[in-house]
Amino acid sequence: MMVGDYVQRHDHLHGRAGKPVAPRTKAHMLMATRTFFRDCQEWEWFPRRFDPTRALALPRSVSALIGTDPRVIADDVWAKLLHAGLNIEAADLPGTSAGSYYPMELIRALTLTWLFSGLRSDEISRLRVGCARWQHDGLPIPGNSREILAADAVCLLDIPVNKTGTAFTKPVDPIIGQAIEAWRALRPAQPPRLDRKTSENVDLLFSVRAHPVGKTYINRTIIPALCAKAGVPTADVRGNITSHRARSTIASQLYNAKEPMTLFELQAWLGHRTPTTTQHYAKITPNTLAKAYTEAGYFARNIRTIEVLLDREAVTSGAAAGGEPWQYYDLGHGLCSYTFFEQCPHRMACAKCDFYTPKDSSKAQLLEAKDNLQRMLASIPLTDEERAAVDDGQAALDSLLGRLADIPTPAGSTPRQLRASPAPTLLPIIEVRQGKPE
Repeated sequence: MMVGDYVQRHDHLHGRAGKPVAPRTKAHMLMATRTFFRDCQEWEWFPRRFDPTRALALPRSVSALIGTDPRVIADDVWAKLLHAGLNIEAADLPGTSAGSYYPMELIRALTLTWLFSGLRSDEISRLRVGCARWQHDGLPIPGNSREILAADAVCLLDIPVNKTGTAFTKPVDPIIGQAIEAWRALRPAQPPRLDRKTSENVDLLFSVRAHPVGKTYINRTIIPALCAKAGVPTADVRGNITSHRARSTIASQLYNAKEPMTLFELQAWLGHRTPTTTQHYAKITPNTLAKAYTEAGYFARNIRTIEVLLDREAVTSGAAAGGEPWQYYDLGHGLCSYTFFEQCPHRMACAKCDFYTPKDSSKAQLLEAKDNLQRMLASIPLTDEERAAVDDGQAALDSLLGRLADIPTPAGSTPRQLRASPAPTLLPIIEVRQGKPE
């Protein structure tokens, strides 16, 4: 089925006409059909011959395409919106020749609450007078106190009953409390209004002339004005910038902060009933994931860096072409001149064959004393047994030595024939910082 099938009007469909219906639309159609047959059976319009719940159940292939996916706003776009909201003026808002219908203090408080509180638009529009409270050192600050608030005073915001839980209190940025207090000082006396969710007569904070601000005012007026002031489009690759996307963005930034909130702390701050809902908002940013991947050391765990000494004199004089060794791999306890060192099975625990030169020998000391000796770094990939010897310790190293006892060295002899038990010394770890070995 395509969008626009079996309908008479297409003017409201715009560019969606002719496209396949969305998975959520399919689910709604099946739900309506189930409800129709269920009601007809309950009203005894026809006998009960099948179970609509089972016969018209949503297929798994369709339900798998439906899921909660909060859309985060990109950090650069969100930063521009924050700056625009902090500097919003009356000229930025659409209005008549007489100006905006709402006072500027109300608009500023409403904008900052949306930008910093992480609330749903319904919760913002239903905030009550006196919802912002202050405390310092865990003690409440009296409402009639004229003392200057301390710099580290905490602003608490009382959130009304929402769609997933009861009323709760959350800490917010002090700039929200200051903006709300500025509007509260100018808010005229108004009769209580009926809260559409709780059916209580309450004093709504964002209300003018006994008319509360509508839920769509943020989406239709505030957000387009902020986007125009910030010079960003009202839509991105994830869709239109809506009021709920601020909630997703703030939750994601709190979860990926330098000192991040835990999942349960974020659940309490967002007002979710279960942590399962919070998991949809707690998205790990690519930067945080990249840092965690780097700290996990996957590449370093499978690669060992070893220092290589290059005898440039042997290369320039032509001695290397005659078979003289010209490169030496630093094993820590000695030097190995085997050209194909990365292919040697004894590289992690040297058997000390003819290619081995102890560091305390005169040959090694003369080599390291040369002026034209060049030092470089080479990355050696590790096998599973070699990596186990690095990670697991002596037992894995002894197992590796036992397996290599009868494997020939590059010189042709085996460690057993050499009658020398390899010293349990692994390749040295070289830490590289700013391109220099340490």
